[in-house]
Amino acid sequence: MDLRIFTEPQQGADYETLLAVARATEELGFDAFFRSDHYLRMGSGDGLPGPTDAWITLAGLARETKRIRLGTLMTAGTFRLPGVLAIQVAQVDRMSGGRVELGLGAGWFEEEHKAYGIPFPKERFGRLEEQLAILTGLWETEVGKTFSYHGEYYQLTDSPALPKPARSRIPVLIGGHGASRTPRLAARYADEFNIPFASVEDSDRQFGRVRTAAEAAGRPAGDLVYSNALVVCVGKSDAEVARRAAAIGRDVDELKANGLAGSPAEVVDKLGRYAAIGSSRVYLQVLDLEDLDHLELISARVQSQLG
Repeated sequence: MDLRIFTEPQQGADYETLLAVARATEELGFDAFFRSDHYLRMGSGDGLPGPTDAWITLAGLARETKRIRLGTLMTAGTFRLPGVLAIQVAQVDRMSGGRVELGLGAGWFEEEHKAYGIPFPKERFGRLEEQLAILTGLWETEVGKTFSYHGEYYQLTDSPALPKPARSRIPVLIGGHGASRTPRLAARYADEFNIPFASVEDSDRQFGRVRTAAEAAGRPAGDLVYSNALVVCVGKSDAEVARRAAAIGRDVDELKANGLAGSPAEVVDKLGRYAAIGSSRVYLQVLDLEDLDHLELISARVQSQLG
């Protein structure tokens, strides 16, 4: 099972902090560094020093790391026009030597749109579907040819479809809990399907929907990667687990029920339950970005046991 580090910088982190976490991610043997795409803190606190932009961050990290994959869970479709996003992601992919993956969602946090003057349209899922068609269409258009698209929400006419990413296709992640439209969209466009903060039972149910949708679309269900995103809180002792839980304002029992928390052995056991339903990748939501010892412990005592 691949373990990836997943950060929430809107809660309060500058670029230097994110760089330190990304470098630790690489040095400790994790597969990837991912970040959320939000501009407003959730919950209590001041969120200082303020938000960082996801793709500007990843552009910097593309030049300051060498091995790890870099991506978003999830880029908000409401933040960027699809043609502009295609340019941004392709450029960062080239800057990284082909290590970028794009998680794309419809956008949901209305308060941050209000806070920064970003339109929050009522029909976001239809826009997401058109965005996916445009992004993949632009990247897949042969050099020297043009791409046009005439949808309900977006129109592109004779785009040169440049620049191209470093690879022929950037892996696309789609995720969520939706029972019908989300699996259909994943079956059509995704390389990976991710379900965030879900139990083993709910993940199994949603993976089944995606597999069914893929087969209905004429695609082998095993063609997709199936993954989870879960908050992580590991300690060598009960006291260390409690300290780390308190640092992120969470209850230990709640974290054990809904995330990956406890001793390394407890976390390895729970990861095994997710692996048994077909999850081959887990994004570890790390909420205390100053606690690099936490990453070292996970690398040494959890990741080392996964094979």
